[in-house]
Amino acid sequence: MSVPTTPGAGLWRRWVIAASLGETLGFLVPVFAVVVGADGWDARSRYLALVVAGAGEGAVLGAAQSRVLRLVLRGFSPGAWTLRTAFAAALAWAIGLAPSESAGTWQGWPVVAQVAVAVPAGLLLLGTIGTAQWTVLRRFVHGAARWIGWTSLAWLAGLTAFMVVATPLWQPRQPLWLTAVVGALAASLMALAVAAITGWGLVQLVSTPPRGESGCRGTGPSALSTRARSAPSL
Repeated sequence: MSVPTTPGAGLWRRWVIAASLGETLGFLVPVFAVVVGADGWDARSRYLALVVAGAGEGAVLGAAQSRVLRLVLRGFSPGAWTLRTAFAAALAWAIGLAPSESAGTWQGWPVVAQVAVAVPAGLLLLGTIGTAQWTVLRRFVHGAARWIGWTSLAWLAGLTAFMVVATPLWQPRQPLWLTAVVGALAASLMALAVAAITGWGLVQLVSTPPRGESGCRGTGPSALSTRARSAPSL
């Protein structure tokens, strides 16, 4: 996959900067929850605390992404985008944490049953944010359902990057501050991967001819080029 060239390069760069910073800062919310005590609570309290913190992560990410989207989509609602991203992020955390919180139950299942549950759950996790954002984006761009695929691919790449970095560096009985630093480093790489892929997908979507003049603002190639040059820096 190559980096988008003009006229979408300006939009892609703005999106990558905003989305990667938003996700990196947003991930600090669940990290903070662990540092201040969620990791020392009972299993149910820890689970609920991290799900709520996940909503905070999604809210920061959604707000950051909105700064770019409002520049190219007429009538775009930052509030709706941010709230739905927050809800979807909470759901993703709930799904992602479920295996560790219920390990005593599912580990006794047959392998076939584990796979039958894990695969749909994994697909659901990857598609939560994209699906929630699609409910907003579909009103502004043609073929918005493709956004679900782009975000699913992006989060698969991002979560893979996170695990590749964090798993070997997280060690038992290491200081909590070191665990947090490793998590922040891995999160920044995850955020960059997610932002780069979703940014490329966004350029493809807004460059597609709209289904009606009232639905989009500046989504044609010429308009993208003009807005990329004239929009204020993030």
